[in-house]
Amino acid sequence: MAKDSSKVWSAFSLVSALAAASVAKKTLNTGWRAATGKNPPANPADPDVELWEAVLWATASGAAVQLARMFAARRAAGYYLRSTGHLPPELRADDQRADKAPAPTT
Repeated sequence: MAKDSSKVWSAFSLVSALAAASVAKKTLNTGWRAATGKNPPANPADPDVELWEAVLWATASGAAVQLARMFAARRAAGYYLRSTGHLPPELRADDQRADKAPAPTT
Protein backbone atom coordinates (compact mmCIF):
# COMPACT_ATOMS: atom_id res chain seq x y z
CA MET A 1 0.00 0.00 0.00
CA ALA A 2 2.81 2.46 0.84
CA LYS A 3 4.37 2.01 -2.57
CA ASP A 4 1.00 2.61 -4.27
CA SER A 5 0.30 5.69 -2.15
CA SER A 6 3.74 7.04 -3.04
CA LYS A 7 2.91 6.67 -6.74
CA VAL A 8 -0.44 8.38 -6.19
CA TRP A 9 1.29 11.23 -4.36
CA SER A 10 3.88 11.60 -7.12
CA ALA A 11 1.21 11.86 -9.79
CA PHE A 12 -1.00 14.10 -7.68
CA SER A 13 1.81 16.49 -6.77
CA LEU A 14 3.04 16.66 -10.36
CA VAL A 15 -0.40 17.52 -11.74
CA SER A 16 -1.02 20.14 -9.04
CA ALA A 17 2.42 21.73 -9.60
CA LEU A 18 1.93 21.92 -13.36
CA ALA A 19 -1.55 23.40 -12.99
CA ALA A 20 -0.33 25.96 -10.46
CA ALA A 21 2.61 26.98 -12.66
CA SER A 22 0.29 27.41 -15.64
CA VAL A 23 -2.15 29.58 -13.69
CA ALA A 24 0.70 31.65 -12.23
CA LYS A 25 2.23 32.21 -15.67
CA LYS A 26 -1.10 33.33 -17.18
CA THR A 27 -1.78 35.63 -14.24
CA LEU A 28 1.72 37.09 -14.42
CA ASN A 29 1.48 37.64 -18.19
CA THR A 30 -1.83 39.48 -17.74
CA GLY A 31 -0.41 41.58 -14.92
CA TRP A 32 2.69 42.43 -16.93
CA ARG A 33 0.56 43.60 -19.88
CA ALA A 34 -1.61 45.70 -17.57
CA ALA A 35 1.41 47.29 -15.84
CA THR A 36 3.65 47.90 -18.85
CA GLY A 37 1.26 47.99 -21.81
CA LYS A 38 3.29 45.39 -23.69
CA ASN A 39 3.85 41.64 -23.73
CA PRO A 40 6.39 40.14 -21.34
CA PRO A 41 9.80 39.32 -22.82
CA ALA A 42 9.69 36.00 -24.68
CA ASN A 43 13.40 35.50 -24.00
CA PRO A 44 14.93 37.69 -21.28
CA ALA A 45 18.43 36.67 -22.44
CA ASP A 46 17.85 38.41 -25.79
CA PRO A 47 20.17 41.46 -25.97
CA ASP A 48 17.34 43.47 -27.55
CA VAL A 49 15.36 43.22 -24.30
CA GLU A 50 16.26 46.03 -21.91
CA LEU A 51 18.22 44.79 -18.90
CA TRP A 52 15.79 46.19 -16.31
CA GLU A 53 12.92 44.47 -18.09
CA ALA A 54 14.76 41.14 -18.32
CA VAL A 55 15.77 41.20 -14.64
CA LEU A 56 12.30 42.22 -13.46
CA TRP A 57 10.60 39.58 -15.61
CA ALA A 58 12.99 36.80 -14.55
CA THR A 59 12.59 37.71 -10.88
CA ALA A 60 8.81 38.10 -10.97
CA SER A 61 8.12 35.03 -13.07
CA GLY A 62 10.50 32.80 -11.12
CA ALA A 63 9.09 33.87 -7.76
CA ALA A 64 5.45 33.66 -8.89
CA VAL A 65 5.80 30.18 -10.38
CA GLN A 66 7.69 28.81 -7.37
CA LEU A 67 5.22 30.30 -4.90
CA ALA A 68 2.28 28.89 -6.85
CA ARG A 69 3.91 25.46 -6.94
CA MET A 70 4.60 25.60 -3.19
CA PHE A 71 1.02 26.59 -2.36
CA ALA A 72 -0.32 23.88 -4.67
CA ALA A 73 1.93 21.27 -3.05
CA ARG A 74 0.74 22.32 0.40
CA ARG A 75 -2.91 22.07 -0.67
CA ALA A 76 -2.27 18.71 -2.30
CA ALA A 77 -0.52 17.48 0.86
CA GLY A 78 -3.49 18.56 2.96
CA TYR A 79 -5.86 16.70 0.67
CA TYR A 80 -3.58 13.65 0.71
CA LEU A 81 -3.43 13.76 4.51
CA ARG A 82 -7.22 13.94 4.81
CA SER A 83 -7.60 11.08 2.31
CA THR A 84 -4.99 8.68 3.69
CA GLY A 85 -4.51 9.75 7.29
CA HIS A 86 -0.78 10.45 6.84
CA LEU A 87 1.55 12.68 4.91
CA PRO A 88 3.44 11.30 1.92
CA PRO A 89 6.97 10.11 2.78
CA GLU A 90 8.55 13.14 1.06
CA LEU A 91 6.73 15.53 3.41
CA ARG A 92 7.02 13.88 6.79
CA ALA A 93 8.63 15.85 9.63
CA ASP A 94 12.34 16.39 9.17
CA ASP A 95 13.31 17.33 12.74
CA GLN A 96 13.82 21.04 12.05
CA ARG A 97 12.03 22.11 15.21
CA ALA A 98 14.41 23.93 17.56
CA ASP A 99 12.96 22.31 20.67
CA LYS A 100 13.71 18.87 19.19
CA ALA A 101 17.22 19.67 17.99
CA PRO A 102 20.17 18.15 19.83
CA ALA A 103 22.14 20.47 22.07
CA PRO A 104 25.05 22.13 20.28
CA THR A 105 28.45 20.66 20.97
CA THR A 106 31.40 22.97 21.09
